Amino acid sequence: AYGEISAGIRDIISATDLPVMVDTDTGYGDVKNVTHTIRGYEAMGVSSIFMEDQVSPKRCGHMQGKAVIPADEMVRKIRAAAGARSSSDFYIVARTDARAVSGLDEALRRARLYEDAGADVIFVESPESEAELERIGKEVSKPLLANMVEFGKTPRVEVARLRKWGFDLAIYPGLGFSVAAEAMRQAWTYLKDKGTSNGISVPQFKGMHELMGFSEVWDFEKKWAQP
Repeated sequence: AYGEISAGIRDIISATDLPVMVDTDTGYGDVKNVTHTIRGYEAMGVSSIFMEDQVSPKRCGHMQGKAVIPADEMVRKIRAAAGARSSSDFYIVARTDARAVSGLDEALRRARLYEDAGADVIFVESPESEAELERIGKEVSKPLLANMVEFGKTPRVEVARLRKWGFDLAIYPGLGFSVAAEAMRQAWTYLKDKGTSNGISVPQFKGMHELMGFSEVWDFEKKWAQP
C-alpha cells in the first residue's frame, strides 16, 4: 500500500506549498512497516501522518463491522513511529476506532495510552453525540483532531464550538467530493433532459485552465517547443 499511495502523495506535495497530512491507515503493517512508512514520508516532505488501531484490512471509520488490534500493539506502533522520525516537527496523529467497537470509555483509555506512547495529536474516531465530543475534549490532554465527515455517525459541529471544547484540528474528508458529485449529477441530468449544457444552473469553475497550469505549459511551448 505504501508504494501505491506514496506516488500520489509525491504529486500532491509537488503541487502545493501547504503542509500535507497523510492518512496511513494502519501504518501498512507491523512496527517494521511503520518505521519504513514514517521515514519514507518524512523524506518526501510530508508534515504529518495519522495512523489507526484497526485490524487490517481496515474499514471506513463510520461503517459497521470494525475491529481493533490490542492497545499494546498500537502503543508499539506509535513508539516505533516516534522513534523513526528525524524531526519532532513531523507530527504523529494517533487514531483509535475503539468507540464503535467497545465504547467511549475504552476509546478514551486508549487515547491516554497513545498520548503516553508519543503521539502528538489524538483522533478519537466516530463519537456519536455532541456530549461525547465535549467529553473527549475534557479527558484528552494533547491536541485533538475531529472528523467532520458528511453522513457519518458524528454530528457536524461548527469550528467555534469544537475549539471551545478543546479540539485543535478538524478534517472534512467528504465535503469536496460530496458537493462535486451532486453538481455532476445535476449537470448530467440537465444534459440528458435538455440535450444541451447551455443554461445549466450549476455554477462552473472558469479558472480550471489556470488551476491545471495551462499557462505555464503554453509559456514553456513558446520558449522551448516551437521552432
